Amino acid sequence: MIDQLHYTDATLRNVLSTVRTIAMVGASGDWKRPSFFAMKYLQRRGYRMIPVNPGRAGTEILGETVYATLADVPGNIDMVDVFRANDAVPGLAEETIALVAEKQIKVFWLQLGIRDDAAARMLEEAGVQVIMDRCPKIEFARLAGELSWAGVNSGIVTSKVLKAPKA
Repeated sequence: MIDQLHYTDATLRNVLSTVRTIAMVGASGDWKRPSFFAMKYLQRRGYRMIPVNPGRAGTEILGETVYATLADVPGNIDMVDVFRANDAVPGLAEETIALVAEKQIKVFWLQLGIRDDAAARMLEEAGVQVIMDRCPKIEFARLAGELSWAGVNSGIVTSKVLKAPKA
């Protein structure tokens, strides 16, 4: 049995308040994909989102140039956000470790359902903080009070039953 992961709100808040540039590995240009939605949401919250997807390299997603690999991304990367299957994690961890000093990577974040304890140990030994099986979009929204029980914030605070407007 695998131990359940636990990250304190303080840990998640610290990560989300200190990173500014996020390389999203597995970013999609399809508006129906979770990576597109997460990228758009985080962009609107002030993060610089850099899409990494070898199949889309050279194109744009949400106004940002897509790169084939992390090494191709110009400048520093604060966090690597992985929207790929578990089998891609070891290679991405090795690529990240090789770029830690050059790109100043501080955090390696694995999306919901993605976990690799061996890769996490390697990354942590290289000085990279690891978050697994979480979504930064969801955690940001939760910590900022933007999520309601339905998963959205209507912006309306009332105890009254709302009626649909008349046509």
